[in-house]
Amino acid sequence: MLSISLRQYEYVIAVADVGSMTEAAIAVNISQPSLSVAIKDVEAKMGRKIFARRKGSATKLTPFGHRFVDQARKVLEAATAIEQASDTARPFVLGCFEDLAPWYLTKTLARLSDSFPTTEFRAYEGRFTQLATEMNEGRVDLAITYDIGFDRSFGRRTIMQVSPVVFVAVDHPLVAQSTIDLRQLNDCPLILSAEELSFGYIRNLLTEMGVKLDVRHKTSSLEMMRSLAASGAGVGISYSNPPTEVCYDGQPLVTIPITTPEARADVRLVWANPAEADPFILKAVEAIASA
Repeated sequence: MLSISLRQYEYVIAVADVGSMTEAAIAVNISQPSLSVAIKDVEAKMGRKIFARRKGSATKLTPFGHRFVDQARKVLEAATAIEQASDTARPFVLGCFEDLAPWYLTKTLARLSDSFPTTEFRAYEGRFTQLATEMNEGRVDLAITYDIGFDRSFGRRTIMQVSPVVFVAVDHPLVAQSTIDLRQLNDCPLILSAEELSFGYIRNLLTEMGVKLDVRHKTSSLEMMRSLAASGAGVGISYSNPPTEVCYDGQPLVTIPITTPEARADVRLVWANPAEADPFILKAVEAIASA
């Protein structure tokens, strides 16, 4: 706990500015004896003299006092900045689960800019835990994400449903099929996301379908998953589906939709502390959801 109050810092600065206890007392609307007591209390807590007092002469700062007052001004400036801060002083930050970002983030930012032309918008990409932390700590206002890893303290609104796909090599036996049911992946070597919550979600889904898991690779990126699948290392499963059948390394691959109803997932708008949410967040939610 701070031992010197902001008011005491203000008293010290007032005396330093006018060089007189009497005039400073008038300036800060306090009696001169009370001001003198407050100054002595600060000096006692610091263990150093801030002012050199001589009868009949101005109250002057000691060398230590000059340094103290410089720092005290910074403390008051910082406190004033905090009190005057408002949400309109910073951009509105739209977060997005990073696997979804290439598909939805840019278009949604453009939609918000069109709906609210006087507001500045910025983007943030992150994993589930990062998005939750950033929203709880006030650095991200709203996020587009799958509803994984967000507890009941978050507000949410569904904006669409998506189904996963599998990625396989062009010579894989599954390429003869136009769609896939998850149960057909029993005992198949799998390539899954290394992101903990994503991996857990797919693992639980497959387990509920009675699929025996054989996870050969975990990847930190979608393109690494696609590249491994294209090379025949296993079957990749993802809710993100790039509109190309060629990997970054030039290998061709085949993408097959999964039609298992239980595999469909909601893409949602998520925000922290819905009971006390900034009204503008709710306006942004409505603008995105109604488009």
